Amino acid sequence: MSEIRVEIAPGITIGDGCKLAVISGPCVIEGLEMCLEIGRKMQAVCAELGLQYVFKASFDKANRTSVQSFRGPGLEAGLEILAEVKRQLNVPVTTDVHECAQVAAVAAVADILQIPAFLCRQTDLLVACGETGRTVNVKKGQMVAPEGMKHAVAKVRSTGNNSVFLTERGSTFGYGNLVVDMRGLRIMRDFGVPVCFDATHSVQLPGGQGQTTGGQREYAPVLMNAALAVGVDAVFMETHPSPDTAKSDGPNAIALADMQAVLRRGKAIHELA
Repeated sequence: MSEIRVEIAPGITIGDGCKLAVISGPCVIEGLEMCLEIGRKMQAVCAELGLQYVFKASFDKANRTSVQSFRGPGLEAGLEILAEVKRQLNVPVTTDVHECAQVAAVAAVADILQIPAFLCRQTDLLVACGETGRTVNVKKGQMVAPEGMKHAVAKVRSTGNNSVFLTERGSTFGYGNLVVDMRGLRIMRDFGVPVCFDATHSVQLPGGQGQTTGGQREYAPVLMNAALAVGVDAVFMETHPSPDTAKSDGPNAIALADMQAVLRRGKAIHELA
């Protein structure tokens, strides 16, 4: 197989022979100052450990469990915040895109267009993202077998855009639980694309708190280490200064103060693998 590499932004490339990439930030934008706080800390941690860093936050969480749940600042205000994070910290940024009408605006700011797992089969959305020329990160649907993700890759590549990678985030197991089949990481990488492992979403308990999703954050580093041992090119981990008070996905987010220790061990495993 030919070398697998995708350039996300100048100086940020994931794939064969590259430093581990870390995609991290709060689940949802809660304000500029918090985004800058998290971004600065993660940028410093990754610089110290010799890792590549991409800031992540969502301007809208369109698939929250309850209609009453906090969704974020919305497209216009959210992109303004992401643009400011990118300007002040000089780091690449990524965010979710949910529908074709959002694609052009998001692509004007984000270096990576992230396709949410529930939307990984939406042909028009995948094609629209591919046509921007931006890197596209397609998260594997909870209901999709790893083998099925080759079609998502093909949809993006049909536009002539080969800057695409896949993210594993767990598969539905019964009701209210997810499991990760580590074989899927190898299966998807055999499509000739880099693979990222989403450690924090993989420990979600969907709808586990009634009107909100629960999670088991203590297992996120365990699964991350296992995925790194199998061999992935990037890790995705949501983090927050105070996960218990986060407005979205707090139960599975890693405390910002713990990220350095978590990533130090992960880097060592990645280098061995």
